[in-house]
Amino acid sequence: MSDDNGLRPEITFPDFDAVDIRAGTIIAAEDYPEARKPAYKLQIDFGPQIGVKKTSAQITRHYTPETLVGRQVMAVVNFPPRQIGKFMSEVLTLGFPDEDGEVVLAAIDKPVPNGGKLF
Repeated sequence: MSDDNGLRPEITFPDFDAVDIRAGTIIAAEDYPEARKPAYKLQIDFGPQIGVKKTSAQITRHYTPETLVGRQVMAVVNFPPRQIGKFMSEVLTLGFPDEDGEVVLAAIDKPVPNGGKLF
């Protein structure tokens, strides 16, 4: 829930620290035609500690599977898995809505090790 200026209530640092946001590299991307809204199925490598995780992402407006493979992204890795249609999503890839409400991925502007934690 947000207040009148669109901001959510303040949180503490331990609240923020509980959200495990990691860097990973997309190693596979494919269309997900069974999804209600246009989406891709992604496999993201988060390094040896976390491994490869699956997710679906509604990012078809600005990206193609070919432009996604090899791209580093940020994702929340400590949400419980979520069933999305017949697909089990294991992480939440992060992005921001553009002026039309279409998702633009949150960017890492220089390569970092897969599995690196946002702090």
